[in-house]
Amino acid sequence: MNRRNFFKNGSLFALGTTLLNPFESPANELDLSNFHKNKKAKNIIVIVSDGMSIGTLNMADLYLTRKTGKGSNWMQLYKDKKVSRALMDMSSASSIVTDSAAASSSWGCGFRVKNGSLNIGTNGEEYLPIWQKFQKAGKMAGCVTTVPVTHATPAGFCISSKSRNSQEGIAELYLDLKFDVMLGGGDNYFSSDIRKDKRDLYKEFKDKGFTVVKNKTEMWSSDNNKPILGIFDKEGLPYSKDRESSKELTNSIPTLAEMTQRAIDKMKNHPKGFVLQVEAGKVDWAAHGNDVAGLIYDQVAHDEAIKVAIDFAEKDQNTLVIITSDHGNANPGIVYGKEANDNFDSIQKYTQTNDWILNGIGKETSVAQVIERIEYANKIILKEEEAKEILSYYTNIKLEDGLYNPRHLPLKVLGDIQKKRNSVGWISTDHSADYTELAMFGPGSQLLSPFIKNTDLHYLMLQAAEIENKF
Repeated sequence: MNRRNFFKNGSLFALGTTLLNPFESPANELDLSNFHKNKKAKNIIVIVSDGMSIGTLNMADLYLTRKTGKGSNWMQLYKDKKVSRALMDMSSASSIVTDSAAASSSWGCGFRVKNGSLNIGTNGEEYLPIWQKFQKAGKMAGCVTTVPVTHATPAGFCISSKSRNSQEGIAELYLDLKFDVMLGGGDNYFSSDIRKDKRDLYKEFKDKGFTVVKNKTEMWSSDNNKPILGIFDKEGLPYSKDRESSKELTNSIPTLAEMTQRAIDKMKNHPKGFVLQVEAGKVDWAAHGNDVAGLIYDQVAHDEAIKVAIDFAEKDQNTLVIITSDHGNANPGIVYGKEANDNFDSIQKYTQTNDWILNGIGKETSVAQVIERIEYANKIILKEEEAKEILSYYTNIKLEDGLYNPRHLPLKVLGDIQKKRNSVGWISTDHSADYTELAMFGPGSQLLSPFIKNTDLHYLMLQAAEIENKF
């Protein structure tokens, strides 16, 4: 079918309309007037900073500008006018404040679903996720992330599940679907020593022809002729700042940019192309914890992955790169004050995250030891009453179920103490209903309108690749 007839007659022509998405009101139709004049996207790379409020993007750019004299790769794309840019409404079917599962599912299936579910409609409909659609069209498919590969964002591109929390089950679905590259954390959901059912998924993946890797060296040396499963930690990977402060972690745990490069190298020569989702998942975790070092340095790690993708796309000229966030979180930002410049620059001296600081404190820790630990990590000296306030949270501390702060550590307390010294403020420790930043580079980027719904992105990806929505 020639290009003109494809768009005229194909099911993708009515992008974002009720014909494609009957459960929602019509969205703005994207401009397709000149699309036939451009290349189709052979490859698609979607890079997501999970939980990135606009303040996070701003602070990472200012941090890099003030430290190195050169800002972020993301903002440089804006300055060089290399990308199409938009805002995106990320509401879910159940709330104007989405969670990561519903957000990713909106891109994954083209419908808004309820928070907590993955590609399951409001009436129980099971939608086929977009990476499976591309698989059926003959493309390779993969995901890399700094959180478990079974977590909400990668899962939303790959599988359907009533609950995002069914991570052991999601790992089993990955086994059956046999995606080409899966790199990140999540040993808890694959290891027979930890899984509730004692099932050894690593062995089962190997039996299905996968190369299973557990560290950076094994990742780089893995066989390009086999699908790759790389699991580098029990849950999420270490925060970037904690990783770079440890020689052991630096040598064993790959960065997001390194995982992105490895995934591209694995799939770039496939005749029908590839699709790759890249997630800086711990940006969200850091925002939940008001952890400024975790937040900024992991956003910088996300920015380094952007460079890997753009460098490849510029040479390849057949790759659409999509850069975005799924929702805001905690809405951090630099607050006014005469010492704001110097205060914000003090973050350059941080050697550890708040996660590292607080998980190294216990009931037995003294006030002096708290002061010493934070001075080591942040190069600031706490007042005795500030150290006592932190210690007061450890009196009845215990491990409970929960992902972001199961020990009920005084994350917000430490963030508020740091605010007096680094001028970074937070409005909460939870998600917010931000319109998210969206940028596109490469073939298909001309389809982007200045404001779109989250669900529009699903159909835009299919259309950019000239994959008819017939599955």
